[in-house]
Amino acid sequence: MLDRRKFYINGEWVEPSAPNDFEVIDPSTEEPCAVIALGGQADTDAAVAAARAAFEGWMFTPREERVALVRRLLEIYEARAEEMAQAISMEMGAPIDMSRSQQVPAGTWHIRNFLKAYEGFEHERPLGPHAPEDRILYEPIGVVGMITPWNWPMNQVTLKVIPAMLVGATAVLKPSEIAPLSAHLFAEMMDEAGFPKGVFNMVHGDGPGVGTQLSGHPDV
Repeated sequence: MLDRRKFYINGEWVEPSAPNDFEVIDPSTEEPCAVIALGGQADTDAAVAAARAAFEGWMFTPREERVALVRRLLEIYEARAEEMAQAISMEMGAPIDMSRSQQVPAGTWHIRNFLKAYEGFEHERPLGPHAPEDRILYEPIGVVGMITPWNWPMNQVTLKVIPAMLVGATAVLKPSEIAPLSAHLFAEMMDEAGFPKGVFNMVHGDGPGVGTQLSGHPDV
């Protein structure tokens, strides 16, 4: 059985603040396939604090550097596609052929297309011909809390994480506790790609716990 108890906070894999094991069930066998830890308030606070501390530096990182990191992530995601397909199939029961042909490629599609969309995005634009001296500034405002479901895990994770990374926001992800393995693998990929510490964080947990703490956090 896989051990995925650690959280990804401030660029490191860390133990939960308190033990609270949760078994992940493989729907195809109805047997446990992995164990995670459900985080608590201290874990949520640590992840948010790391993201908040990293925000200003990431916001002012040149866009070319942010784009390069996301492109590197795409390379890693494609290279480890079979690992991702196996993780998704195990955690949420998709047939392996569907996992390979639809679930994993959904993430690839989103990463590629957000990169393409961001090529033409301007953070500063004229207000309009009626006000030629005025400008509109598009800026990230801080930490993004992300809560994703079990049924299309990489579709949802990439939909949320990638645009945040490109525009200069920092993030704390809470994936579904019943399908957390793909998100855990995605966090490994983010680390391998070399994103700065604190820019992306992941804490496992359930809705009443980490979900509520994250959605109601004053720094999110």
